Amino acid sequence: MGLYVEAHVRGDLDDLWARTQDPAQHQRWDLRFTSIDYLPRVEGEPQGFRYATRVLPFLTVAGTGACAGEKERPDGTRTSALRFASPHPLSLLAEGSGYWRYVPDADGVRFLTGYDYRPRWGRFGAVADRLLFRPLIGWATAWSFDRLRIWLERGVTPERALRHWLAECAVRGFVLLAACSGTVYGALVDAAGPLAPLALYSTPVLAVVAALLALFAPPLPGTPAARRCLRTPIAQARAPRVLATLEQR
Repeated sequence: MGLYVEAHVRGDLDDLWARTQDPAQHQRWDLRFTSIDYLPRVEGEPQGFRYATRVLPFLTVAGTGACAGEKERPDGTRTSALRFASPHPLSLLAEGSGYWRYVPDADGVRFLTGYDYRPRWGRFGAVADRLLFRPLIGWATAWSFDRLRIWLERGVTPERALRHWLAECAVRGFVLLAACSGTVYGALVDAAGPLAPLALYSTPVLAVVAALLALFAPPLPGTPAARRCLRTPIAQARAPRVLATLEQR
């Protein structure tokens, strides 16, 4: 699989399963989708679904897919697999497949995914995917997994978590802009009074410290962050057998 993301959720396996398998709940925490709807199911066939992603205010890219899950396995784990495709000509993602795996442990559940896809637009699409789209979709997956973790562990709804993230980004951006532009240097020197010479020499150091904190300080506990997720498997990850069943159809 080309992309891998893993989050450790200190929560109940059944709750995690419900919030990932119910389309109404899934679309709330997953940044990659604006809407997900199940299609009427045919007896003996995998569950079909339709998804849509609003790329821009005036552009929505849609696609369809099929999914199947294994809720009861002898080792206590659960798996869910899917294949998907988008016929939209502006969708860089042409078709792909992937899986979710739920692995209970002593402290909660390891929730992990592996997936890959085929880009369209020929050589240009391959370059755009490697340089821009694939890193972006990997970040969005990890960010979404952490937003789901926060929902289950802390009770912070996905909508509220998004507001936390936007607010924290705004604060970090303001601090970084102020530190780099020097707009507050004069005010600090004037406020220092007799210590103005010392403030004049120390403000550049404080600006560097402020910029580094804005860039690298850990996010608040209720703010989603892709950096909290594992992006490389500890051991070689193998796709579940149910995924092969889907890809043969």
